[in-house]
Amino acid sequence: MRVKHLDHLNLSVADFEATVAWYGRVFDFELVEESVQDGVRWGVIKGGEAMLCIYERPGLTKLDRFQLAEKGLHYLAHFGLRITDEAEWLETVKREGLEILYDGPVRWPHATAWYLLDPTGWEIEVALWDDDTVAFD
Repeated sequence: MRVKHLDHLNLSVADFEATVAWYGRVFDFELVEESVQDGVRWGVIKGGEAMLCIYERPGLTKLDRFQLAEKGLHYLAHFGLRITDEAEWLETVKREGLEILYDGPVRWPHATAWYLLDPTGWEIEVALWDDDTVAFD
């Protein structure tokens, strides 16, 4: 048995509508499933092969990885979304006025990455691999 790829991430979000709209504008995700379970609105948003399952929890406080580590708690530093068109991405960044963290793009050995926060504060790495090829030394 082999894992094909990561299927989805399950995230709590502060505002369901704002999250769906933001991921739609920024990453062309669309809402493909929605329901309410135990009084909590949830849904699946999908872009390409990437999926996020979101649960609206407006009353929760989002701590970043540094705040969680200070409390001695494990954390999710970020999740990554792979893109293939740098020009289109840079146009999206400009159009949406996205704040790129860490003073701009970060160059890794085989990829360039941009880091940003979604409306709840989840950190996302937007990765553009050289020649659209995942490679390691």
